[in-house]
Amino acid sequence: MRYLLGIDFGGGASKATLLCENGEIIATATTEYPTYYPATGYAEQNPNDWVDATCKNIKSILDKSGVLPNDIVCVSLDAATHTAVLMDENFNVLCNSIYWTDTRSTEEVKYLKENYLEIIEKQVLHKPDTIWSLPELMWIKNNNSETWGRVKKILFAKDYVRHCLTGDYVTDYIEAEGSMMFDINKMEWSEPLCAILGISTDVMPRIVKPSDIVGEITKEASEITGLCEGTRVICGTTDTVMEIFAAGAVTKGYMTLKLATAGRICVITDKPYPDINLINYSHILDGLYYPGTATKSCAASYRWYRDTFGGDYAELDSGAESIPIGSDGLIFHPYLNGELTPYANPKLCADFIGLRAFHTKAHFTRAVLEGVAMSMLDCKTTLDNMNIEHNDSAVIIGGGGKSPLWRQIVSDALGIELVEMKHTDSSFGSAMLAGVAAGVFESPQAAVEKCNKVITATKPNPENSLKYKELFKKYKAIQKALEPIYNGEYI
Repeated sequence: MRYLLGIDFGGGASKATLLCENGEIIATATTEYPTYYPATGYAEQNPNDWVDATCKNIKSILDKSGVLPNDIVCVSLDAATHTAVLMDENFNVLCNSIYWTDTRSTEEVKYLKENYLEIIEKQVLHKPDTIWSLPELMWIKNNNSETWGRVKKILFAKDYVRHCLTGDYVTDYIEAEGSMMFDINKMEWSEPLCAILGISTDVMPRIVKPSDIVGEITKEASEITGLCEGTRVICGTTDTVMEIFAAGAVTKGYMTLKLATAGRICVITDKPYPDINLINYSHILDGLYYPGTATKSCAASYRWYRDTFGGDYAELDSGAESIPIGSDGLIFHPYLNGELTPYANPKLCADFIGLRAFHTKAHFTRAVLEGVAMSMLDCKTTLDNMNIEHNDSAVIIGGGGKSPLWRQIVSDALGIELVEMKHTDSSFGSAMLAGVAAGVFESPQAAVEKCNKVITATKPNPENSLKYKELFKKYKAIQKALEPIYNGEYI
């Protein structure tokens, strides 16, 4: 029996999934690691935490499953994009990596808009924002010149971990698209955009396809992970495309809705849609793209709420279920780290509006769930306003989708059916891609057919959808009223 190993690096944890050639999951393992917030607007992770989590997860997988290491035929990694790792000439990490939710680079974004907007729009198909690697690296150059002067190599999160396993120095074209340093038209690093940082394109890794086999587990990596020396490793790619692949999104019009640390709605298209409110990436299938809208703090809002005010998710859901739609006038905006679609404004703040003496903790809980749903409705409305064709249903992915209450709220708010698959996390998608690369599955489509299974579907309640339509009007009006204050116009 042949086995595939997929490893994901998310906002707060790494997850590994061991997949059998018959499409069944044999074992999983998860290890958490911290995100550091050393100052307002900062968000950082330590690359060595990812490596430690990888070793723990692989050892746990092998212990749980009893699978022999030499039966694992291929390994694939994925991670959130934009997370650059700065290294010296010997691949020593020079500093923590700026995570994509970080907003410190607002001045660098302003500079790029004023001086390089045309070339960025032409080559990158996006507008500058604090989520991209280019302004993040500009901030380091401008504020930590000693560290920047020692930079000789730049990788990205999953590429750094893979380098520790194989010694390779590559990245994939989808990851490169997330750097704002890549010319998507020529499919190569952009000399003029790299020049903004004062570096040549030689500093950047070689670009390959996500499914390309780029190395083998080294003797040193074998000793710290338990994998067999010589096990093949593919490049892998970004977490979102692995999630939508796991969800079966391999045809035009297929839509996914993500309730994870961040929230996203992606639609499979046959062309990119350059727009300030969309993030455009290539699919692993040639000729397809997955332009998507995004909200920065989705399940992150619920996790923040739980960690701050206490309780577990099941208990919180139970209380919120007894509260009527609209939370009796209490409205939450989930802008804990600013917001992307449709505002592209890192200065927006989260808030609870409409608080009265009779409101309980259960009201606050439901308001958080509904506030995120309103943010997702903002995302879907943007797609619809751009006339991007999509199915009438979406596969729901991410940890938030495990909550029946939250699924129903989002389904009602957006007025669409939400389909829940048995497995949709990105480590599962990475294991599937490893299977395609190793010849275990004939194609991505064949992998989907072999591994993809529907559990249930949540249908919208038309009466509830009308109520949420009215709530959305209030949600938008409050955002519009408060934005000038958050922007500092009245302070």
